[in-house]
Amino acid sequence: MSRLSRRGFLQFSVAAAVASTAACSSDEPEISPDKRFPPGSFGASATAEAVTEGVNLSGKTALVTGCNSGLGYETLAVLAGRGVHVIGTGRTLEKAQQACASVGGKTTPLALELADFQSAVDCADAVKGMGVQLDMVIANAGINAFGELILVDGIERTFRVNHLGHFVLVNHLLPLMNPQGGRIVHVGSRSAYKQAPPAGIVFDSLNGDVVLESGEYYGQSKLANALFSLQLSKQLAGSGVTSNVIHPGLVQTNIARNAPAVIRKGFEWVGPLIAKTPAEGAATQVYVAANPEVAGVNGAYFEDCNPVTVNGPNHVFDQPMAQKLWQVSTQMTNGYV
Repeated sequence: MSRLSRRGFLQFSVAAAVASTAACSSDEPEISPDKRFPPGSFGASATAEAVTEGVNLSGKTALVTGCNSGLGYETLAVLAGRGVHVIGTGRTLEKAQQACASVGGKTTPLALELADFQSAVDCADAVKGMGVQLDMVIANAGINAFGELILVDGIERTFRVNHLGHFVLVNHLLPLMNPQGGRIVHVGSRSAYKQAPPAGIVFDSLNGDVVLESGEYYGQSKLANALFSLQLSKQLAGSGVTSNVIHPGLVQTNIARNAPAVIRKGFEWVGPLIAKTPAEGAATQVYVAANPEVAGVNGAYFEDCNPVTVNGPNHVFDQPMAQKLWQVSTQMTNGYV
């Protein structure tokens, strides 16, 4: 291993260790139970199979984005195995078809390129054409940012994919949601929220006018997932449909596939020691989407299958910022929402 790669590996290892132990480094824990909602019956070691064991999901329909790998694939497999008709999306139809064909149960593959707003509209239209009612929408797909600023049609790519693509898709799917208990689950990331700029979402950075560190782009895109869920929950209040955001934890997936080689190799070596398996990582999103304990819970943030409050300086529950994000997102997706 070269001197440079040793340094990179050590930096990665230290960062991973800090992320996993930060809750023990201050007087106040990073998270605490959200007493507005009942606690869950599962914890950090639960799997997606465990949180759905004994739950009758036959006849229900779910849409899962990013079904061809990682948490999305595990979610697809478990829900389909429990009798759910799972509509699984991939960046290409071929990827979605391969994933759906490899699991048991009823599945329907669809193409969804989240960087392309028209693709999100087309995907929603295809779902409408099926004549189904959606019981669950799990906005799971996402990318990480490793490197320089990249704009797609004038919008920072990570924000466009992780937030705006889902913003278009979910808004088009709202009329299809089951008014008697439909659930929308947004996959966020507490570790990523901490990478967001101190101000939260720097709106002037979304078109490149202000340049951020690469980690900050990912951080604010995942913060946007939480704020989108928060504002959507306000708009859905009393409708019978709920919106919640989850943190899956550090999970051994291919999210670092576009990272520099040193970071990828470091995660391959260290990840199995500190990260959850995909089965464990998918537990919280499957729990929030399908377990009866979560019925009626709206506007919550979940971690390890429990509703929690994020303590200390953060913007996860920043209602004014959530409102501004909705307004800006509507403007940025004009003509598609």
